[in-house]
Amino acid sequence: MIKTTTIVFLVFLQFLGFSQGNIPKQSQDDELGIFERLDSLVDLNLTFTDENGKKVRLGDLITKPTALSLVYYKCPGICTLLMNGVSDAIKQNQMVLATEYNVINLSFDPTEKPALARSKKNGYLRVNKGQDVEHGWYFLTGDSANIAKILHQTGFHIKKTGNQFIHAGALIILSPEGKITRYLNGSYYNPFDLKLSLIEASKGKSSPTINKVLDYCFSYDPQGKKYVFNITKVAGSVVIFFAAILLFSMIMIEVKRKRKNQQSNNQNV
Repeated sequence: MIKTTTIVFLVFLQFLGFSQGNIPKQSQDDELGIFERLDSLVDLNLTFTDENGKKVRLGDLITKPTALSLVYYKCPGICTLLMNGVSDAIKQNQMVLATEYNVINLSFDPTEKPALARSKKNGYLRVNKGQDVEHGWYFLTGDSANIAKILHQTGFHIKKTGNQFIHAGALIILSPEGKITRYLNGSYYNPFDLKLSLIEASKGKSSPTINKVLDYCFSYDPQGKKYVFNITKVAGSVVIFFAAILLFSMIMIEVKRKRKNQQSNNQNV
């Protein structure tokens, strides 16, 4: 029985691997998500527009360890959760915003204007009264050329679908020299992780990402190949996990049955 079960399980794995192997592999340029570029430099000479309509140079904002958040302000999905997560982390962070570190929100939608950025910032000014949000948390917009450059430099791959964007969520930690030192994925940021990341960034020290699971904007294109491919991988992993549990359970049942039979035979001798 054990041998038969094992053979069936191995055949299943072979089939699953073959099925996934038929999915055409995309290049990084075609894939969505974040492809980490630790130790790479962002161009500090890139210019954007702040929430007051003023042209600003990245290098003039990244004068201390900085958490960069690539979002778009009209996002119906993860962006608000991400900005709320940043807001919560700022409240709980023992470091002082605008003195020891900065935060930058940068919209990757070139159609968004400073007025919208100002409106978003005002909301977080109201809920972060104990922190210097006005001088430490910047809400930027920009043109398509500079947006494309910063997306490429940070390995942040997005896809536009209608008036929305398919994208992941993360904080990108930068040193004062503009070096990428860490990625904090998701929309919730542990205050200790953020503090440690900023301290390491102040020293120019990079660290690998602990949380490799990316949160994606819920407004996916239902025909998006990448979305389907990820679901296939997750479903396959779940099936393999439960199949392994089933195989282990069947083996244990068979072992117990043999032991019981052996004990019964010994008693009859």
